[in-house]
Amino acid sequence: MAPKPQKRKRTKHAKTKMTLPVSEEAEPLNMESMGHPEIYPLVLTTKTQEIFNCRVDEDVTEEQPYKLIKKEDIFVDFANRAAVSDFYPVKKIVQEYPGDELLLVYDRDFKYGLNFYLIGTEEGKENYLNPPELPEEQEEYKDHIPEETYIYRPPISKPWVSLGSEKEIEEESVKESTKQITYMISRKRSEFGAPIKFSDQNASSVKDAYIECTAYSDKNFTLKQLERDVGMQVVPQIKETSTQTRWTHPKNAATQYYPREFLEEEKEALGQSKTLTEFLNSVSTSVEIALQQNEIMNTFIHDWKCLAEEEGTFGDKTDTHLKEYQSFTDLHSLTEKMITCVSWHPVIYGLIAVSVAVRLSFEERVHFSGKLLLQPSLILFWSFSDPIHPQLMLESPDDIFCFQFCPTDPNIIAGGCINGQVVMWDITAHADRIENIKAGGSRSKKVTLKPMFLLEPESNKEAIYIRHCAVSSIESGHRKVITDIHWLPDTFEINRLGNVFENRSGISCQLVTCSADCTICFWDIRPQKALTPQPQAEKKKEESIEIPFDIPSTFLHLDLSWKPLSKIRLSKGETTLDHCPTKLSLSEDNLLFKAQEKILAQSKAVKAGEMNPYQNLENALSNILKPIDDFCTKFFVGTEEGEVIYTDWKMERDPETGRFMECGITMR
Repeated sequence: MAPKPQKRKRTKHAKTKMTLPVSEEAEPLNMESMGHPEIYPLVLTTKTQEIFNCRVDEDVTEEQPYKLIKKEDIFVDFANRAAVSDFYPVKKIVQEYPGDELLLVYDRDFKYGLNFYLIGTEEGKENYLNPPELPEEQEEYKDHIPEETYIYRPPISKPWVSLGSEKEIEEESVKESTKQITYMISRKRSEFGAPIKFSDQNASSVKDAYIECTAYSDKNFTLKQLERDVGMQVVPQIKETSTQTRWTHPKNAATQYYPREFLEEEKEALGQSKTLTEFLNSVSTSVEIALQQNEIMNTFIHDWKCLAEEEGTFGDKTDTHLKEYQSFTDLHSLTEKMITCVSWHPVIYGLIAVSVAVRLSFEERVHFSGKLLLQPSLILFWSFSDPIHPQLMLESPDDIFCFQFCPTDPNIIAGGCINGQVVMWDITAHADRIENIKAGGSRSKKVTLKPMFLLEPESNKEAIYIRHCAVSSIESGHRKVITDIHWLPDTFEINRLGNVFENRSGISCQLVTCSADCTICFWDIRPQKALTPQPQAEKKKEESIEIPFDIPSTFLHLDLSWKPLSKIRLSKGETTLDHCPTKLSLSEDNLLFKAQEKILAQSKAVKAGEMNPYQNLENALSNILKPIDDFCTKFFVGTEEGEVIYTDWKMERDPETGRFMECGITMR
């Protein structure tokens, strides 16, 4: 047994230092008190784990928490690192071990207090690797057997043995080195207790009454000046110069030019030209729009002067205010509601979509929750030709606070609800109602779009209510209101870890949303591949479910079971608080809509009888994905606190735990 460390003697006046003799071997920590004398807990650092190939969650896991280490490797570690080795506390156990390999076990739950423990006997090693089988009766009551309780043994006091530490205490103690000065003050005994009278007198008239104490430099106490405050002022050199511009005598000058005119024959040839006729037909609509815009707003107004008003015009509506051109009013649905999101149709001019919500606080929504269920939540499609009657009405399970058209197919719309659900609509069946595509002149074969506010209103059409195709699962999605939503372009797609791959389907199939619950979710509208085959009984049940005739089956596979592909939480560094996102801003190259001609070509292909790619989303799934290198996965996020965050949606592996974690905030 090695000698136990001695107690230190303390004094009130000085700090003590104590030097103990270093023993050759310290007594290893044993679990004999818990009934396991063969177990010796150890602390293995990361470097030691790499030397002996016992890294946590890589070499030793929860399924296989043990590792056999050769006895020779431990001796080599003793020779290289000596007492620094993590196996040094059990050096004696390793030397006396009869076998060639020792069993090292990873203590994941810290049952014995440290992250690893060593089994020091061959019997304990065999019992751990090949545990004996218990009878059936003992296995039933195995969980009910209480574990042995730890017995506390108080320390035993022993007499103090001097090892020379009192000499160090005496050397470190403070001793007085200066000589003490003694002063003696005396007075007559008769003056003790006598009354004292104070009076004023002239100090200069009485001798020794005034002593002048002038300052002088004492050579015994010279101090070196280490720091000094100095002020300086830089004054530029000024030089006055003058110059004079040479003035010349002004002269009046004039010139005359004549217009170049076509001949009569050339005028007749241009009037019958097909090129001029096609040009006039193609630009006539644009010229009409420009003329109407000139009537609506003064194009020659000075914008910089209109940014601020003078004090004299306070309360007076001048030309700096925007003028109302058109207002849309629904006499039935828009009573006491507010506008939450507005979006122009990406293809059709003069068509605008607006989402509305009830203007209530959270407490009022809870109080009137029963009445709110009876009122439909809508997205209204308005036309400039009919400002009173909406063209389409999209129904949703709750109030919509943001929505966006699909960049590949504008008939597909995605929206975010106040309850955190994502809603999908397909208005392909009603596309003919809102499209107003008109051909140009008889000589022109090019298709032109005529704005809807230039068309005559059609009052015979009634508003159509369109139900949603699918809604996400409320348990797996956002917990609060969705504040922003974006479609990812059809050029790339991401997986659950945020890696970017090439999108070979050619259609936009993924969404990104942010919510007030401090999370950002990525969604995929394609059906996920099932890991296990679906039973035939469940297939028959799904086939037997009747789909209402007014609901398209485009996204039926997502209804009430749609879960996010990945979820990112914006944490505030080391604190437990999170950022609350309100808006997202992806790369500008990733959010551009396709050209109108390409969208028109797709709509024509659907009309011609070709299959819509969104009707068969299973073909959009690709087994082999081609990764895209050097792709920027970072984006901006606007928070509720007024901060702009620059973060990354790609996950990184934690070097300590090996798990994939969200990337931190790059810039704020």
